[in-house]
Amino acid sequence: MRKGTKRLFVIVLLLLSVFMIACGKTGETPPPENGNGSPPQEQVKGEILLSTTTSTDDSGLLAFILPEFTKDTGYDVKVVAVGTGQALQMGRDGDADVLLVHAKASEEEFVAEGHGIERFDVMYNDFILLGPEDDPLNLKEEAGSDIVKALSMISEASKTFVSRADDSGTHKTELKLWEEADIEPEGSWYVEAGQGMGAVNQMTDELQGYTISDRATYLSMIDSLELDIVVEGDTKLFNQYGVIAVDPNKNDKINAEGAQAFVDWMISDKAQGLIKEFGKEEFGQSLFIPNAK
Repeated sequence: MRKGTKRLFVIVLLLLSVFMIACGKTGETPPPENGNGSPPQEQVKGEILLSTTTSTDDSGLLAFILPEFTKDTGYDVKVVAVGTGQALQMGRDGDADVLLVHAKASEEEFVAEGHGIERFDVMYNDFILLGPEDDPLNLKEEAGSDIVKALSMISEASKTFVSRADDSGTHKTELKLWEEADIEPEGSWYVEAGQGMGAVNQMTDELQGYTISDRATYLSMIDSLELDIVVEGDTKLFNQYGVIAVDPNKNDKINAEGAQAFVDWMISDKAQGLIKEFGKEEFGQSLFIPNAK
């Protein structure tokens, strides 16, 4: 081999080695995240089971805040979104670690009976009465912000009303309002769906009837619904959410440490700030108002 050719060959080999080393460094695979955007597996402390209402899930709130919780604490969260009544029952049965629900009287009873450690306010929004955009009963003018009067008018006219009928916080509020109106809702006009809030809003839209919804779920679906808010602003429609760690003495499967971490994080300044910001960019308003003390 000629001297010049040999020198060129050595230079090419050196350049090739440098190139392979550089590619090896830039091609290194970063530690993988899990499906929830969680830390690498070696940093994950464990999993907690959160039993919560469908409104926190349907509205998109959980998808917004839970990755931050996992990043901050190392706990993955498995979510079971059901009606508040069913969520509380899961707590009673020891089938959940922590609850995020919205039926304050039932929650306080749950704690008083020894099923939960302590209840904390987290956030609130409000319930609204939804109806067809043309408002055939003219509830906006005739009832104003009086939800009891609006329900009485719906009953008298036998206009379709779709009920959650699932022992959720929304359903509990609805039943309390019918009771206040001294009405036993029954008949073909009263449709008991047994479904979550998103499904009920869709059903109400298809039937062009009325329903009581939490504001957050309605706003998150507004572009797909031909429903309008016909009654709002009544103090009876206030909707408070609370968080409760389940009593770990129920069984040895309950992740007490993870549950307490979730409670502490939900009432922390960071979580309260995230809740306050949720929905502002898309809807021009917060879908939930933080109010942890």
